Amino acid sequence: MKSTDFLLILVALLCPPIATFLISGCGCDLLISILLSILGYLPGHIHAFWLIYRKIEADERYGEGGYKYTGYGNFEQGGVIPNEPPPSYGATVNV
Repeated sequence: MKSTDFLLILVALLCPPIATFLISGCGCDLLISILLSILGYLPGHIHAFWLIYRKIEADERYGEGGYKYTGYGNFEQGGVIPNEPPPSYGATVNV
């Protein structure tokens, strides 16, 4: 588990909709998290922790940044290729 996952768990303990927003952005999952938190704080926590768990699974399966969120707790392969070299922006290399 990385430090960002630990911070997500801390945020989820304080306010589950914020943790959900950090994972899924502004969408259906955020609305679900807000409604569950209004109905009872525990259901909001369960939803946020479930999304964090799914994100950690995607990190392990596809590597860091090798996935994208498709909604409803689903992640698929894609996103940034981790072994891609950074652009040179026209810099020259001394040989």
